[in-house]
Amino acid sequence: MDIKDINAVYFIGVGGIGMSAIARYFLSKGVVVAGYDKTPTPLTHQLEKEGILIHYEENIDEIPHVCKSPEKCLVVYTPAIPADHKELVFFREHNFNIRKRAQVLGALTRTHKGLCVAGTHGKTTTSTICAHILHQSHIDCNAFLGGISKNYGTNYILSKSDYVVIEADEFDRSFHWLRPWISVITSTDPDHLDIYGSKEAYLDSFRHYSTLIQPGGALIIRKGLEMQEELQDGVTRYEYSRDEGDFHAENIVIANGEITFDFISPIECVKGVKLGQPIPINIENSVGAMAMAQLAGCTAEELKYGIMSYGGVDRRFDFKIKTPRLVFLSDYAHHPQEIYQSAKSIRELYRDKKITAIFQPHLYTRTRDFYRDFANSLSLLDEVVLCDIYPAREEPIPGITSRLIYDNLKEGVGKVMIAKDEVLDYVKNNDFEVLVVLGAGDLDNYVPQITKILLERA
Repeated sequence: MDIKDINAVYFIGVGGIGMSAIARYFLSKGVVVAGYDKTPTPLTHQLEKEGILIHYEENIDEIPHVCKSPEKCLVVYTPAIPADHKELVFFREHNFNIRKRAQVLGALTRTHKGLCVAGTHGKTTTSTICAHILHQSHIDCNAFLGGISKNYGTNYILSKSDYVVIEADEFDRSFHWLRPWISVITSTDPDHLDIYGSKEAYLDSFRHYSTLIQPGGALIIRKGLEMQEELQDGVTRYEYSRDEGDFHAENIVIANGEITFDFISPIECVKGVKLGQPIPINIENSVGAMAMAQLAGCTAEELKYGIMSYGGVDRRFDFKIKTPRLVFLSDYAHHPQEIYQSAKSIRELYRDKKITAIFQPHLYTRTRDFYRDFANSLSLLDEVVLCDIYPAREEPIPGITSRLIYDNLKEGVGKVMIAKDEVLDYVKNNDFEVLVVLGAGDLDNYVPQITKILLERA
C-alpha cells in the first residue's frame, strides 16, 4: 500500500519504542495516526501531545472512525501482541492491510540506503551513535531507533537524506524483513529461546540475516562472534572490536572522567577521538558506529565531532546523579552478557567504590534459560538487590523466580530479595556509593523517585 492511498495508520502497541518511531514517521507524512497501548507512559503522553490518538482499553469501539475503512487504513502491530487481541482480530476479520512493524521498516530499506545494526546487545547505542554522526554531517540520515536519543529527545529522525539508520531486531526474526546496504552485527549471544528453541537456530537466524545485505554494501561484524555469515557477491566484510580488527581503537586513555582513543580504519584513521559519553563499553560501540558512518561517506572531522557531541540514550548507562560522593544510573541491560558489559564498565570507572545493583529480571523464559549466567554477571558487583520477574508478554512458569539467580550469586556478594513496591523504602534506608537500576521492565518508572530520595539525602 502506497502512503498516498491511505488516510490513516493504526498501531496496536503504539507505545513501544520501535512502534512509536514509525508512528512519528507517518504523522510527519500528514495522515491520521492512532493506536492502542496497554498502559499510559511518559512516551505515550508525548505522542498524544504530538497529535497521535491513543486509547488504553482493548475495545473496538475506541478505534477512531477514520481507522475503520479497510481501503484507507494501514494497520501496524508488533509480534508481542497476542493473536487473540480483540482489535487485531477485528482488523483481520474485516480484511484490513495489516503489517508487522518489521515489514514497514523493511520497505524503507528498499527505498533508502539502510544502515542497520543487529545484535543481542549494543544495537540501540551503536545505531544511535551512528545516526547522530550522520545527522550532523554533510550526509544526514533518517533514523528509527530503539531508544530516546538525548541529543534529539526522540527515537526518530526525519530528513531528505537517502540514508536510513535502523535497529535490526532479531525478536521473532523481525530483521529478516530488512534489506540493509551496510550492517553492523554487535553480538550473537543466544536470547529469545522461547522463539528460536535453540542456540543453533538463533545463530542460523543471524546467518540468514547476513545474506540479506545488498550487493555493493558491507557487513561489519564484531571480531570473534560465533556465527558463520553467508554474504552475497559484491558485499565487503570487515571485522571490528575495541582492540583489534579492520576497525578498532588504539591509544585508549581512561582518566579523570574522560575517554580518548585513536580510531584505526582501513579507509582513514582518526586521531584523538573523545567520547562525549565517557563509558568504556562505548569505545566498542563507537568503533562500530564510526565504521558504518565512514563507509557511508562521513569525513574524519565529522566522525570526531559526532562522537564528542554524542549525548547518550535514555536508560542506556543513563547517569542521574554523578558526584564525588554518590553515583546513580539506570541501564536497560536485561541479558546476562549486557549485564556483564554494564558491570564491567561501571567497575572500570569506579574501581574503589562499592557498587550496588537493583535488578528486575525480564521474562520467565529468559530467567529459566540463563539464571546461572545472570548470577555470574551480577557477581561482578558488590551488592545485588533482586526484585520479582517482570512478565511482559508471558505467563508465570512454575518454579521460575528471582530466587534462582539469588541462590547462584557467588560467595561474598551481598544479596537481598525484595518486592518491587519495597524498592523506594530500601533506597531510603540504605547508603550507597554507586547505585544502578538494571533491567528492561517497569522498575525504571521508579528512577525519578529514587533520584529525588538520593538528592534529598545528599
